[in-house]
Amino acid sequence: MANSHSINRRDFVKVVVGFLGTVMGAVIGLPVIGYLISPATKVSKSDAWIPLGSLEDYPTGVPTPFSFTRSKINGWEKTVNSYGVYVLKTGETEATVFSNICTHLSCRITWHEGDQEYVCPCHDGRFDSSGKVSGGPPPEPLFEYETKLEEGILHIHLLEG
Repeated sequence: MANSHSINRRDFVKVVVGFLGTVMGAVIGLPVIGYLISPATKVSKSDAWIPLGSLEDYPTGVPTPFSFTRSKINGWEKTVNSYGVYVLKTGETEATVFSNICTHLSCRITWHEGDQEYVCPCHDGRFDSSGKVSGGPPPEPLFEYETKLEEGILHIHLLEG
């Protein structure tokens, strides 16, 4: 009586070669896949103090726009982001710096001197000179940057990522 679980030589060789091929493919392939994917999975967070120039150059009581760019390298991709802020000088050594991004849908706001408020053109969001919501749909006040003054130069703390 023949054993029903017997395997012939040809089938045995096929199973062993298939198993060894799979093991070798995994040993070689997994590190390669990890190498190719790893730059995309890295979360790069950065923070920096961005100089906005001499505080003396800003008029007191008038929100003044300032823009700058930052380069970011993510794996093999280089991205240049543009940022905009409004600097409101409140004294000889004090200033408040707000983002120019509306907190509703991230549109760019502008300062309207006649109305004495920041206005978002997308959905008529409005913010007073201190960044608080004064009308429209924005759910929060304008983002206010942390600032410092070193040797007369105004800096903001920019967190990315």
